Amino acid sequence: MALVTSGSGAGPVINEVEMNGGADPSATTVRATVVQASTVFYDTPATLDKAERLIEEAAGYGSQLVVFPEAFIGGYPRGSTFGFGISVSIANPKDKGKEAFRRYHAAAIDVPGPEVTRLAAMAGKYKVFLVMGVIEREGYTLYCSVLFFDPLGRYLGKHRKLMPTALERIIWGFGDGSTIPVYDTPLGKIGALICWENKMPLLRTALYGRGIEIYCAPTADSRPVWQASMTHIALEGGCFVLSANQFCRRKDYPPPPEYEFAGFGEEPSADNVVCPGGSVIISPSGEVLAGPNYEGEALITADLDLGEIVRAKFDFDVVGHYARPEVLSLVVNDKPQLPVSFTSAAEKTTPTAKSDGIVKSYQITD
Repeated sequence: MALVTSGSGAGPVINEVEMNGGADPSATTVRATVVQASTVFYDTPATLDKAERLIEEAAGYGSQLVVFPEAFIGGYPRGSTFGFGISVSIANPKDKGKEAFRRYHAAAIDVPGPEVTRLAAMAGKYKVFLVMGVIEREGYTLYCSVLFFDPLGRYLGKHRKLMPTALERIIWGFGDGSTIPVYDTPLGKIGALICWENKMPLLRTALYGRGIEIYCAPTADSRPVWQASMTHIALEGGCFVLSANQFCRRKDYPPPPEYEFAGFGEEPSADNVVCPGGSVIISPSGEVLAGPNYEGEALITADLDLGEIVRAKFDFDVVGHYARPEVLSLVVNDKPQLPVSFTSAAEKTTPTAKSDGIVKSYQITD
């Protein structure tokens, strides 16, 4: 695996916790890595094995934070139409598309679940904060999600993609305001938005309002214009931006006719690059610290000087001295939006219930 730099005992607890205490609180520099690599499509165990190799390698370079691309576990279904390539109508979601969705559903993971347990163990084993893009399965609906883990081997929580893009809306559900976390960690305040969510000004502002300092942006967008968006967010938020994308060739997906690519004119050859990456790390001043890389699978690594955040805020603090709340303000509905609720469940909840022993720390909620 290529390294791209800037030149500079107990089992895991798998519950939603709000922070960790596993890093050095006196540190003023954080070494971070964004992983640019491909899923092993339709093979989640093999993808987890690959993830562990990459985390181990990044930790060997001294990385304290490792960020993976969108949908790394479960896969980004690039080129697939799920039977809707010609006509979106109830009469024409072809059986072939339904079978493709069945296989995609099988490759997704439950949260929590055994794959989450394993990812937490990886974070604990290699002593890193881990930000992992996954396809989350809840019943028969899939969500594009990001999971957060700490160096003590704990699952912190998740962000579900609030707004899937284009054909993604056929296969992924919509997140809500209950999963827009920012975690106050010894490395800094860490959160994430996924791909084109990062174009949503109000959603970005929700993260700024929670004080985000290390802004993770797992993506599937490899266009050069994506770099402009990442630079803008770094400047706007006065934060570090870490964008991780996959680098994929056609051969990283199953061969035709098992998996067919649309939108390329004709079926790409095995070695054709179908996603060239573009992973990048940008400072709060807009300086590119590492990347963008368009050449292959790589670990893009940089040292983040946390003093840059304060220096950037001197000029522009979007939710501080540069805000005008008497003119413009944002209200975020952060309540879970459930399609079905039962009054009897609320009645059974009592304030005298025994503690479940879950470790709680400091998630920023207001």
